[in-house]
Amino acid sequence: MTAMRLAALPPRIAVLGAGHSGPVIARVALDAGYPVSLAASGDPAEIELIAQVLVPGAKPRWAADAAAEADVVVLAIPLHKFTTLDPTLVAGKIVIDVMNYWPAVDGVVPMFEDSQHGSSEIVQGRLAGATVVKTLNHIGYHELDDERRPAGSADRRALGVAGDDPAALDIVTSLIERMGYDAVRLDSLRAGRILEPGGPVFGVSLRKPEFERAVAARAA
Repeated sequence: MTAMRLAALPPRIAVLGAGHSGPVIARVALDAGYPVSLAASGDPAEIELIAQVLVPGAKPRWAADAAAEADVVVLAIPLHKFTTLDPTLVAGKIVIDVMNYWPAVDGVVPMFEDSQHGSSEIVQGRLAGATVVKTLNHIGYHELDDERRPAGSADRRALGVAGDDPAALDIVTSLIERMGYDAVRLDSLRAGRILEPGGPVFGVSLRKPEFERAVAARAA
């Protein structure tokens, strides 16, 4: 995405995944003013009804076409399917990693059996041509729509945004804020491990000061 385009227009978003999370993320991003396309693993005709009913205004696309035309690609696919994702599909893109590695629920995925690295660090390692940012993985898809609040609201929920690239963090932080949440920046994917299942902010509705205290306590 060029600096000129970034200054003039909101980033184009492709959501890969039409299960539970993908359509909700696409709808909330649309409501926030972003152009959005939605793709599954196959023919876009198969998700036409999903798009019409759940995400009116989003364009159902082939995954390759959606990613090629996007500035930001949201990976909202089951994590076990990530092992078959072609890394060239998202080369040069900002990739928002919404996936979670949760063996107790989804089974063991050998690629992610690495206690030295968080799951998004492993995703970044495989998607070397992309810039990965971790967020939206620690809020339930059923909450993402309902818990949006205007900026300044006393009950506005905070969400963490973790990544190694400051420019990508700027773009994704803006997305989260426009979606209706207070963003808490974590300036490395490694720090994003606090957002994973079992972490102190996973699945917990916290205001920004509470979220920041949880992050500080983990770092201490």
